[in-house]
Amino acid sequence: MADVARLAGVSGQTVSRVANGRQNVDALTRARVKDAMRQLGYRPNGAARALRSGEFRSIGVIVFELSTFGTTRTLDAIATAATARGYAVNLMPVLAASRQAVADAFARLGEQAVDGVIMMIEAHVLDDVQLPVGLPIVVVHAGVHYDHPVVDTDQTQGARLATEHLLDLGHRTVWHVAGPPSSFAADQRRRSWEQTLRGRGRDVPAALFGDWSSASGYDAGCRLAADPDVTAVFVANDQMALGVLRALHAHSLSVPRDVSVVGFDDMEEAAQFWPPLTTIRQTFTDLGRRSVDTLLAEIHSTGTRHTPHAVPTTLIRRHSTAPPRTASPRPTPPG
Repeated sequence: MADVARLAGVSGQTVSRVANGRQNVDALTRARVKDAMRQLGYRPNGAARALRSGEFRSIGVIVFELSTFGTTRTLDAIATAATARGYAVNLMPVLAASRQAVADAFARLGEQAVDGVIMMIEAHVLDDVQLPVGLPIVVVHAGVHYDHPVVDTDQTQGARLATEHLLDLGHRTVWHVAGPPSSFAADQRRRSWEQTLRGRGRDVPAALFGDWSSASGYDAGCRLAADPDVTAVFVANDQMALGVLRALHAHSLSVPRDVSVVGFDDMEEAAQFWPPLTTIRQTFTDLGRRSVDTLLAEIHSTGTRHTPHAVPTTLIRRHSTAPPRTASPRPTPPG
C-alpha cells in the first residue's frame, strides 16, 4: 500500500479508501491510484480486511440432493444473487441426510470463516437438528419451526392452484403422484391437494409416491392408466409428469382427451413436452434472491426474528388439461 501511495503521489489513507470502495475520493485521484495498483500488481488483502471489519464477504450453502431440478435452479439463483451483492459462496454438499452430517457441514463451514449460512436440506431429517447458536442462518424449504428465517416457495398455494384448475374443468376428483415422503415440499403439496379436495367435498384417492424422477413417474402412470376412473392427475414435479405422460401414451390413452395432467416447477422443457404441460411455476430467481437478501439482513441485524417468506406460485396453462370426456368410453389398456 505504501508503494502504491508513492507511485500515485497520494497518502496511504487515500489508497485505503480506494481499495475499500469508499466514495469520498475524486474520480481523477481514484483513477491514478487504480493505475498504480495495476502497475504494481497490488491486491487488497481480504483476510486482513475481514479481521478489521469482522465480515468475510462469504456465505455458506449447505445442500442435499444436488441433482434435483429445484435444487440446481435455486443454487444458481443464490449464487447469482450473492455475487451481485459482493459475496462469495462456499457450497457444502451433505451426502447423507442425517443429523450428524448436518452438524459436520456446519463445522466445516465454520473453519472456512463464513458470515452466515443458507441451509437447503429438503428432508425431514431437520425436524430435530440443533442448529448453531450465534451464526446467521436462513432455512430454505422447511416443514418445522426454527428460530431462524424460513424462505420457501408457497407450496400450499401451488398445489391448491393445480387441484382447483382440474376440478374447475369439471373433473370429479384428482389423483396425485407425490414426491418422496421424506420431502418437506412433497409433503406440503400432498397435504394441500388433499385439503383442496376435501374442501370441495370430493373423494380423496390414495396418493401414489415417486422419487422425483421421470422413471418413478412412469411407474405411477402405468398404475393410473389401469384405472378407468382416473381422468385428472396432479403430479408433484414436471420430471415425474413426463413419466406419467409416457405411461399414458404407452397405454393408448390420450392427454388431455382421456386424462388431464398438471405438473409442478415449470422447468424449461415443460413447454416442449407432448402435449405441452400445464404446470405450476416456481420462480427460482425470486427464491434465491429472497434467501440471500434475508441472510444478509440477518448478518447485519440485531437479532430480530422474521416471519416465513413464501414466494408465490403461478398456474401456467398449456395443452395437457381439458374438461373430462362425456362421450365414448376411453380405450381399454393393452394386456
